[in-house]
Amino acid sequence: MSWRREGDRNPSPAQRLAILRLIRTDNIGPITFRQLVSRFGSAQAALEALPQIAKRAGRPMVACTLARAEDEFAAIERLGARLVIEGDSDYPNLLGHIGGAPPVLTVHGGEHLNWQRTAGIVGARNASSAGIKMTRLLTEGLGQAGFTVVSGLARGIDAAAHSAALETGTVGVLAGGLDRIYPREHLQLAEKIVDGGGALISEMPMGWEPRAQDFPRRNRLVSGLSLGVVVVEAAKRSGSLITARLALEQNRDVFAVPGSPLDPRAEGGNLLIQQGARLVTCAQDIVEVLQDFDPFRTALFEPEWHPDFTAVDDVEPGEDVRARLRQALSVVPTPVDDILAQIEVSPAALQMLLLELDIAGDIEWSSGQLVALRFR
Repeated sequence: MSWRREGDRNPSPAQRLAILRLIRTDNIGPITFRQLVSRFGSAQAALEALPQIAKRAGRPMVACTLARAEDEFAAIERLGARLVIEGDSDYPNLLGHIGGAPPVLTVHGGEHLNWQRTAGIVGARNASSAGIKMTRLLTEGLGQAGFTVVSGLARGIDAAAHSAALETGTVGVLAGGLDRIYPREHLQLAEKIVDGGGALISEMPMGWEPRAQDFPRRNRLVSGLSLGVVVVEAAKRSGSLITARLALEQNRDVFAVPGSPLDPRAEGGNLLIQQGARLVTCAQDIVEVLQDFDPFRTALFEPEWHPDFTAVDDVEPGEDVRARLRQALSVVPTPVDDILAQIEVSPAALQMLLLELDIAGDIEWSSGQLVALRFR
């Protein structure tokens, strides 16, 4: 569900700048962003409250400046792309069903794509000729059935899927900014995607060079944009299996193409099939499962935890409460409701304490419902 309120469906340019500034502030991720807006009522009010929260957290924090946000807006416009905020009419609806959905996306192209009938295809970067051929056959079949193909613009299987879907529609999800295509040799492919009516999409700022930790974040968007994810070739430890795991967490279907037990690139797909993924031999295997699936009638994900702030307790929690909270937390993700029952404070007070720890970088969220101490 969108964090935007009913009266804020058409945010002004100033409000959009405030939203961009808040999500671009260091240590503010999608879940923290939602909690701040939920607590303070707007992105602008949250920005104004950040210095005091950071002071209590013991971590200096400087919000993203207005000038920096304006520069990003200008860079997006120069590229011919657009900033899409959750709740906008062109925000991909499927993303609203995942935990930690990005409040802000930059999107290039895709104005006429079918964002609701989608299938993700991922696989090995060092793909075999057979894997490339299978990817093309699956992609062409999905395109003929009216599906938009989503992938991560990586080498190998991803590139084959995008190339085969140029005429029927494809979405390339980037780990860096829209102006930082990775790998660089796919710059021409990225241009073909947009020119052919497809889209490039990212949650990262313009100018952002992708780092290793950004690719799992990218993978959750590949699965989140898709009704189901197909793994063509993948090693046992690969980004493709991370995408499959994320798809399962998002209650999406997972498909896998079987391969030879002698080929390490088939180990991941074969393992997925052993664990219950749907075996794929042709595009129709995927179409039959996804064609009647309506995610908008299904609660795909537990809602993120948002306490009721109608009666906010202004009493500052003491150090004893902070100590009890730290004792209740561990590196194992714990349901917020369990923590709430253990330390015996109001939901609003707990929310503020968790925000302080989050901004200090001491905790991390899992699915918006579970919280754990960050392993150091």
